[in-house]
Amino acid sequence: MSSGEYDVEKLGEKEVRISGEKDPVYVKEQKYVEEIGAVPGETFIVGDTLYAKAQRFAGKFSVEQRGIERVPENERTDLNPANAGTLWLSANMVVSSFAIGALATPVFKLGFVDTILTILFINLLGITPVCFFATFGPKFGLRQMVLSRFYFGYYGVKIIAIFNIIACVGWSAVNVIVGAQLLHAVNNDVPGWAGILVIAVGTLFITLFGYRIVHHYERWSWIPSFLIFLIVLGEFVHSGKFENLPMGSGGPEAGSVLSFAAAVFGFATGWTSYAADYTCYQPVNTSRVKVYLWTFAGLIFPLCFTEMLGAAVATATVSTPAYLEAYNESHIGGLLGAVMFPPLGRFGQFCLVILALSIIANNCPNIYSVSLSLQILARQSQMIPRFVWTFIATIVYVAIAIPGYEEFESVLENFMLIIGYWLAIYEGIALSEHFIFRRGFQGYLPETYNQPKLLPPSYAPITAFCFGIFGAVMGLAQIWFIGPVGKKIGLPEYGGDVGFPLAFAFSFASYTFFRFFEKRYFHR
Repeated sequence: MSSGEYDVEKLGEKEVRISGEKDPVYVKEQKYVEEIGAVPGETFIVGDTLYAKAQRFAGKFSVEQRGIERVPENERTDLNPANAGTLWLSANMVVSSFAIGALATPVFKLGFVDTILTILFINLLGITPVCFFATFGPKFGLRQMVLSRFYFGYYGVKIIAIFNIIACVGWSAVNVIVGAQLLHAVNNDVPGWAGILVIAVGTLFITLFGYRIVHHYERWSWIPSFLIFLIVLGEFVHSGKFENLPMGSGGPEAGSVLSFAAAVFGFATGWTSYAADYTCYQPVNTSRVKVYLWTFAGLIFPLCFTEMLGAAVATATVSTPAYLEAYNESHIGGLLGAVMFPPLGRFGQFCLVILALSIIANNCPNIYSVSLSLQILARQSQMIPRFVWTFIATIVYVAIAIPGYEEFESVLENFMLIIGYWLAIYEGIALSEHFIFRRGFQGYLPETYNQPKLLPPSYAPITAFCFGIFGAVMGLAQIWFIGPVGKKIGLPEYGGDVGFPLAFAFSFASYTFFRFFEKRYFHR
């Protein structure tokens, strides 16, 4: 049997008939009756289809066979809520988050204190939706994009999945370029394409095996990165190059703070569309408070630590020509090299190699979750196993990254920054539906996740999504475009970015309005 759509029918005290596209499978397990819509793992390998043969082959190597199907309670084997914390700890204890903090001085011209305050409070705001939606995984056993059907409908969620696919593939390409630049900074003889392939293959190897191996890798990979960042901190403090830059004032300061806050918020909240993917194997009785707090701890510590460290190191570019020259020539790799190479020599180069490989931990959630978004696009795409989509997505982002390394890295990064506003729209719609219309967790019927006629119509969310895009365009302040509201803040040539709050406000308000009438008419 393939993994299409399943219905469950009780035949007796213990026997259950699971109906799919081919012959029914009879399972001696009462749990399946209680969890209508949950798909037992053995169904993936039944039959003579190409799908079943591929799943049987993958199972020989302990590759995760499940895709977007709901996880039955008796297969929820992730018993430690702390795993949600260590996954995000490793995914954010990376050079990419260091690079976000380093933008404050050379790009946004901020002082040190205002930078630190922005990093702290905006990260607290940005990670809140991630922590919240992580608690849905144990409750329902559903992936985040599947869960999103309750907000966007069975068909409307496909639009969201497309945005998520673009985000996963695009940021994977940007991240792997940063890692390749670090390797090139260590050894100029290492071409960009070689560094990209090293990081991409490492990421593929981990994500190919699925949920369990991703968690196992992320449980420990933060440790070497953290130790090296401590070395960076120690060497930078010892160098005496830190500059306590004064805080600005007036309109220009407001514009710079808002634009920097948009970069920080976008990075922190970017994990929202993956949140439940990494807790859906936890038992239904797992404490939601524990999941929330572990996720919170796993996000807030690495984000604040690495971004604040990056902001501190970047202050040296103001009064130390060597730091400024290194940053201008090699970006983050040059800046870290300026701290590590002179005092530590080859050991400093070794440390930079480890930081470059930390990109693997950063990209694992991207490449694991993109396969789930690809499966949700259509019934036909769900028939392609998750691990195959993982392989295809890797080929695509490598194909983007290799030419992007030399030709259009800045174009790619600027494009991804603009795409990122969709997350505020997603959050505005999802939170409105959850709190206003479903009134909490009791308003969900998880067994209807694969039944289009029982899920909300997609008219209200699609309309609200368009309103959210309008709000984002009005408020954004990016290199390519400054919206009319963004122009009113700070210097006219730079503006101040309020795209995220306007996107959220427009989508939340419009969805609440349209959903009232939609639900009243369709009763679902």
